[in-house]
Amino acid sequence: MKQSSAGKSFRAAACIVLASSLAVACTKQNIGDGQNAPKASPSSEAGKYPIQTKETLTSWEQINTNLITFVPNLADSPFGKQLEKETGVKVKYAHPADGQSKEQFNLLIASNKLPDVIEYDWNSSYPGGAEKAIADKVILPLNDYIDKYAPNLKKRLQQDPELDKMVKTDSGKYYVFPMIRPDNGLVFRGPMIRKDWLDELKLQVPTTIDEWYTVLKAFKEQKGASAPFTAMYSNEFNIQDTFIGAYRTANRFYIDDQGKVKYGPIDPQFKEALALLRKWYAEGLIDKDFALNTDSKTLDNKMLGENSGATVSLLSGGMGRWMETGKKKNPKFQLVAAPYPTLKKGERAFIGQRDFKYNPSASKAVTADTKHPELAVQWLDYAFSEKGSLLFNFGIEGESYSMKDGAPQFTEKMTKNDKYNFQQMVSQYTKPNGPFPGDSRKNFNTFPEQDEAVKIWSETDAAKHVMPLFITPTVEESKEVAKLNTAIASYKEEMFVKFIMGKEPIDKFDDYVKQIQSMGIDKVTKIYQEALDRYNKR
Repeated sequence: MKQSSAGKSFRAAACIVLASSLAVACTKQNIGDGQNAPKASPSSEAGKYPIQTKETLTSWEQINTNLITFVPNLADSPFGKQLEKETGVKVKYAHPADGQSKEQFNLLIASNKLPDVIEYDWNSSYPGGAEKAIADKVILPLNDYIDKYAPNLKKRLQQDPELDKMVKTDSGKYYVFPMIRPDNGLVFRGPMIRKDWLDELKLQVPTTIDEWYTVLKAFKEQKGASAPFTAMYSNEFNIQDTFIGAYRTANRFYIDDQGKVKYGPIDPQFKEALALLRKWYAEGLIDKDFALNTDSKTLDNKMLGENSGATVSLLSGGMGRWMETGKKKNPKFQLVAAPYPTLKKGERAFIGQRDFKYNPSASKAVTADTKHPELAVQWLDYAFSEKGSLLFNFGIEGESYSMKDGAPQFTEKMTKNDKYNFQQMVSQYTKPNGPFPGDSRKNFNTFPEQDEAVKIWSETDAAKHVMPLFITPTVEESKEVAKLNTAIASYKEEMFVKFIMGKEPIDKFDDYVKQIQSMGIDKVTKIYQEALDRYNKR
């Protein structure tokens, strides 16, 4: 399968840029010729396992950080060994270093030798998106392969038109085996607060902006909290539009009540949200060092060290982990979910965290360099079978789970290990993220407060207002967006921090809006609107 000139130029250019910036040499010989050997078909009938084959596949994908505690490679884990046994396919895995996946992905694409499959976000991480990756002969369109060799995924797509829309391009090309979240796995982040502090101060869980102000002041003045509210900072203040959404806007692109794409940071009401955060910051209610909270350890120290009483974080990686650690030092330590706040009591929150059933970032594409596309597709399809889904979600029967009343339940070997926590144990036997259908019976929650949190954080209109991550601008549109968005996002964030910290007067908001407009925000919004309209017509 010959590499297109566009594919050659992208790979070659990427090679030069990345080699100089990262001091890593790419292979120069025949960059991107993508020539395949004759394709060898597996001898087994599609959907029948184990497959009778002597071929070995290669897969590039991130490794779960919990698994590294036990083994350096997925193939060495109980899950990897069991997957090989059940599918009949030996796989060699390559894992990018933690925190370096983007750089190493770019280097991989720039090289002249791709593995058989790559697990990554092809829409947002490849210049021009999935459509361009197919045009560049980097990944394969999967329509014919799914039709002939993936009966399990094919059946699921036929049964779920909404999912079917999500996992293809506007031109109708399927490009990945998708990670599919279960219905109860769409909401997993939100505001949380120290319930033991509230009880001590005889305060209720806050639901409105005014109630939050009262609570945070009490945490500062009566509990001595140096940072009553804190949160992670990862390219932006990671509060998932908590407080901002009360003003019916968002710190990002969103969809308004009329179905129109809007850029929240230039909305008139965004000025009100900034003024609120600025006031709270000035009064010491928001962490003075919020922009330095770039790693989880910093946030851990604040939440577990009595410096902070509220944050926005993850269900398991935040609430569950802190409860587990905090209760060992202080049996009264308790975190509970707070609703996404509104201006008026009883209002429904405009927006909050809610993801889509399709997760592009942990989905797998088959590369155009593979010599065994049919085998790769059959191997990937196993995860969508009944038996394969059990392995990916629950692991090995009799070891990591057992069947009780017809339903899989994790064994005490997973849930009550003296040395390792539940997440670490499960990482050896399952694949926490990846191209498979998530099972709603799988529950990683270890505290009832976590189950309650999902219900509370779900009470928003986020489903109407969150922009889908898998709309597909055209190749030319993607170039335009990439060119404009980088500068806009950088300037927006710089000003966001300055406004909150008082380094820029709020009176400069109109000038800031004009500057973003001059940088081409209307073009970007128009492109996203047209892409959304095309997506809605799929």
